[in-house]
Amino acid sequence: MITKDRCYRNFDFQYREADDGSMVVEGQPVVFDQETVIWEYDGVQYKEKIDPRAFDNADMSDVVFNIDHQGKPAAKTKNRTLKLLLRTDGVYMEADLSKNKTGRELFEDIKNGFYDKMSFAFRVLEDSYDRDTRTRTILKVKRLYDVSAVTFPAYEQTSLIARSWAEAQHEIEKKAAEAAEEAEASKDAEALELERLRTQVLSNF
Repeated sequence: MITKDRCYRNFDFQYREADDGSMVVEGQPVVFDQETVIWEYDGVQYKEKIDPRAFDNADMSDVVFNIDHQGKPAAKTKNRTLKLLLRTDGVYMEADLSKNKTGRELFEDIKNGFYDKMSFAFRVLEDSYDRDTRTRTILKVKRLYDVSAVTFPAYEQTSLIARSWAEAQHEIEKKAAEAAEEAEASKDAEALELERLRTQVLSNF
Protein backbone atom coordinates (compact mmCIF):
# COMPACT_ATOMS: atom_id res chain seq x y z
CA MET A 1 0.00 0.00 0.00
CA ILE A 2 1.31 3.44 -0.95
CA THR A 3 1.42 5.58 2.21
CA LYS A 4 2.09 9.30 2.67
CA ASP A 5 4.87 8.85 5.24
CA ARG A 6 7.21 7.03 2.84
CA CYS A 7 9.14 7.93 -0.29
CA TYR A 8 8.99 5.74 -3.39
CA ARG A 9 11.49 5.59 -6.26
CA ASN A 10 11.59 3.41 -9.39
CA PHE A 11 14.45 1.38 -10.86
CA ASP A 12 15.13 -1.24 -13.50
CA PHE A 13 16.04 -4.85 -12.67
CA GLN A 14 17.12 -8.17 -14.17
CA TYR A 15 16.13 -11.77 -13.53
CA ARG A 16 17.86 -15.11 -14.01
CA GLU A 17 16.97 -18.74 -13.39
CA ALA A 18 19.98 -20.63 -12.02
CA ASP A 19 20.91 -24.30 -12.45
CA ASP A 20 20.35 -24.93 -8.74
CA GLY A 21 16.66 -24.01 -9.10
CA SER A 22 16.91 -20.55 -7.63
CA MET A 23 14.86 -17.78 -9.22
CA VAL A 24 16.89 -14.63 -8.82
CA VAL A 25 15.86 -11.01 -9.31
CA GLU A 26 18.57 -8.39 -8.91
CA GLY A 27 19.07 -4.68 -9.40
CA GLN A 28 20.32 -1.41 -7.96
CA PRO A 29 17.42 0.35 -6.26
CA VAL A 30 19.56 3.24 -4.98
CA VAL A 31 22.18 5.17 -6.96
CA PHE A 32 24.28 7.68 -5.02
CA ASP A 33 25.04 11.23 -6.16
CA GLN A 34 22.88 11.01 -9.27
CA GLU A 35 20.46 13.88 -9.79
CA THR A 36 16.91 12.92 -10.70
CA VAL A 37 14.11 15.30 -11.66
CA ILE A 38 11.27 14.52 -9.25
CA TRP A 39 8.87 17.29 -10.24
CA GLU A 40 8.58 19.99 -12.89
CA TYR A 41 6.29 23.00 -12.87
CA ASP A 42 6.09 25.73 -15.50
CA GLY A 43 9.51 24.79 -16.86
CA VAL A 44 11.17 24.76 -13.42
CA GLN A 45 12.73 21.43 -12.42
CA TYR A 46 13.10 20.22 -8.85
CA LYS A 47 15.78 17.57 -8.46
CA GLU A 48 16.92 15.07 -5.88
CA LYS A 49 20.06 13.07 -5.15
CA ILE A 50 21.07 10.66 -2.41
CA ASP A 51 24.26 11.25 -0.45
CA PRO A 52 26.75 8.32 -0.50
CA ARG A 53 26.51 8.06 3.31
CA ALA A 54 22.72 8.32 3.52
CA PHE A 55 22.24 4.58 4.20
CA ASP A 56 25.16 4.17 6.63
CA ASN A 57 22.88 3.95 9.67
CA ALA A 58 19.60 3.12 7.97
CA ASP A 59 17.48 0.33 9.39
CA MET A 60 17.51 -2.42 6.74
CA SER A 61 17.03 -5.30 9.16
CA ASP A 62 13.52 -6.28 8.07
CA VAL A 63 13.01 -5.49 4.39
CA VAL A 64 10.58 -7.45 2.22
CA PHE A 65 10.22 -8.06 -1.50
CA ASN A 66 6.57 -7.90 -2.54
CA ILE A 67 4.13 -6.64 -5.17
CA ASP A 68 2.96 -3.01 -5.33
CA HIS A 69 4.30 -2.42 -1.81
CA GLN A 70 1.74 -4.73 -0.24
CA GLY A 71 0.69 -8.35 0.25
CA LYS A 72 2.56 -11.50 1.20
CA PRO A 73 6.37 -11.28 0.94
CA ALA A 74 8.05 -13.14 -1.91
CA ALA A 75 11.42 -12.75 -0.17
CA LYS A 76 12.72 -11.21 3.04
CA THR A 77 16.01 -10.10 4.57
CA LYS A 78 15.31 -11.91 7.84
CA ASN A 79 15.42 -15.34 6.21
CA ARG A 80 18.14 -14.24 3.76
CA THR A 81 16.06 -14.77 0.63
CA LEU A 82 16.49 -11.02 0.08
CA LYS A 83 20.01 -9.60 0.28
CA LEU A 84 20.95 -5.92 0.33
CA LEU A 85 24.47 -4.70 -0.23
CA LEU A 86 25.88 -1.21 0.30
CA ARG A 87 28.55 -0.26 -2.25
CA THR A 88 30.32 2.98 -3.05
CA ASP A 89 27.89 3.82 -5.86
CA GLY A 90 24.61 2.72 -4.27
CA VAL A 91 22.49 -0.02 -2.74
CA TYR A 92 22.19 -3.35 -4.58
CA MET A 93 19.59 -6.07 -4.04
CA GLU A 94 19.26 -9.74 -4.87
CA ALA A 95 16.16 -11.81 -4.16
CA ASP A 96 15.68 -15.57 -4.51
CA LEU A 97 11.99 -16.05 -5.29
CA SER A 98 12.08 -19.85 -5.36
CA LYS A 99 11.38 -20.42 -1.67
CA ASN A 100 7.62 -19.91 -1.54
CA LYS A 101 4.60 -20.01 -3.83
CA THR A 102 4.23 -16.23 -3.89
CA GLY A 103 7.83 -15.83 -5.01
CA ARG A 104 7.65 -18.51 -7.69
CA GLU A 105 4.47 -17.06 -9.14
CA LEU A 106 5.97 -13.57 -9.10
CA PHE A 107 9.11 -14.80 -10.85
CA GLU A 108 7.00 -16.32 -13.63
CA ASP A 109 5.08 -13.05 -13.97
CA ILE A 110 8.37 -11.13 -14.20
CA LYS A 111 9.75 -13.58 -16.76
CA ASN A 112 6.58 -13.25 -18.83
CA GLY A 113 6.72 -9.47 -18.79
CA PHE A 114 3.86 -8.67 -16.44
CA TYR A 115 6.26 -6.71 -14.23
CA ASP A 116 9.18 -4.82 -15.77
CA LYS A 117 9.80 -2.12 -13.17
CA MET A 118 10.52 -2.08 -9.47
CA SER A 119 10.28 0.45 -6.67
CA PHE A 120 11.65 0.82 -3.17
CA ALA A 121 10.06 2.48 -0.15
CA PHE A 122 12.00 4.39 2.49
CA ARG A 123 11.72 7.15 5.08
CA VAL A 124 13.99 10.20 5.14
CA LEU A 125 15.59 11.23 8.43
CA GLU A 126 17.60 14.25 7.27
CA ASP A 127 17.93 16.24 4.07
CA SER A 128 19.20 19.56 2.70
CA TYR A 129 18.12 21.87 -0.11
CA ASP A 130 20.14 23.96 -2.55
CA ARG A 131 17.84 26.75 -3.62
CA ASP A 132 20.11 27.89 -6.45
CA THR A 133 20.02 24.52 -8.22
CA ARG A 134 16.68 23.46 -6.71
CA THR A 135 18.23 20.19 -5.62
CA ARG A 136 17.23 18.21 -2.55
CA THR A 137 19.95 15.98 -1.09
CA ILE A 138 18.87 13.08 1.10
CA LEU A 139 21.53 12.97 3.80
CA LYS A 140 20.17 10.26 6.10
CA VAL A 141 17.63 7.50 5.53
CA LYS A 142 15.85 6.27 8.63
CA ARG A 143 14.51 3.00 7.29
CA LEU A 144 14.20 0.96 4.10
CA TYR A 145 10.82 -0.79 4.12
CA ASP A 146 10.51 -2.84 0.96
CA VAL A 147 11.59 -3.50 -2.57
CA SER A 148 8.62 -4.12 -4.80
CA ALA A 149 7.66 -5.25 -8.28
CA VAL A 150 5.15 -2.65 -9.43
CA THR A 151 2.26 -2.79 -11.86
CA PHE A 152 2.29 0.92 -12.68
CA PRO A 153 5.59 2.66 -11.99
CA ALA A 154 4.04 6.00 -12.92
CA TYR A 155 5.37 9.11 -11.21
CA GLU A 156 1.98 9.99 -9.72
CA GLN A 157 1.73 6.65 -7.91
CA THR A 158 5.25 6.08 -6.70
CA SER A 159 6.49 9.56 -5.80
CA LEU A 160 3.77 11.05 -3.63
CA ILE A 161 6.14 12.39 -0.99
CA ALA A 162 8.63 13.72 -3.54
CA ARG A 163 5.92 15.56 -5.43
CA SER A 164 4.39 16.98 -2.24
CA TRP A 165 7.79 18.18 -1.06
CA ALA A 166 8.59 19.81 -4.40
CA GLU A 167 5.18 21.47 -4.59
CA ALA A 168 5.65 22.86 -1.08
CA GLN A 169 9.12 24.13 -1.94
CA HIS A 170 7.77 25.76 -5.10
CA GLU A 171 5.09 27.53 -3.06
CA ILE A 172 7.71 28.76 -0.57
CA GLU A 173 9.87 30.14 -3.37
CA LYS A 174 6.86 31.73 -5.05
CA LYS A 175 5.83 33.53 -1.85
CA ALA A 176 9.43 34.62 -1.22
CA ALA A 177 9.62 36.09 -4.74
CA GLU A 178 6.31 37.89 -4.25
CA ALA A 179 7.51 39.30 -0.93
CA ALA A 180 10.73 40.48 -2.55
CA GLU A 181 8.76 42.20 -5.32
CA GLU A 182 6.51 43.88 -2.76
CA ALA A 183 9.53 45.03 -0.77
CA GLU A 184 11.14 46.42 -3.92
CA ALA A 185 7.93 48.18 -4.87
CA SER A 186 7.72 49.64 -1.37
CA LYS A 187 11.30 50.93 -1.67
CA ASP A 188 10.47 52.52 -5.02
CA ALA A 189 7.39 54.18 -3.58
CA GLU A 190 9.41 55.45 -0.61
CA ALA A 191 12.08 56.84 -2.93
CA LEU A 192 9.43 58.61 -5.02
CA GLU A 193 7.88 60.13 -1.91
CA LEU A 194 11.27 61.38 -0.68
CA GLU A 195 11.95 62.90 -4.08
CA ARG A 196 8.55 64.61 -4.03
CA LEU A 197 9.23 66.08 -0.60
CA ARG A 198 12.70 67.18 -1.66
CA THR A 199 11.26 68.91 -4.70
CA GLN A 200 8.59 70.58 -2.57
CA VAL A 201 11.13 71.84 -0.04
CA LEU A 202 13.49 73.18 -2.71
CA SER A 203 10.63 74.99 -4.44
CA ASN A 204 10.24 77.19 -1.36
CA PHE A 205 13.71 78.69 -1.83
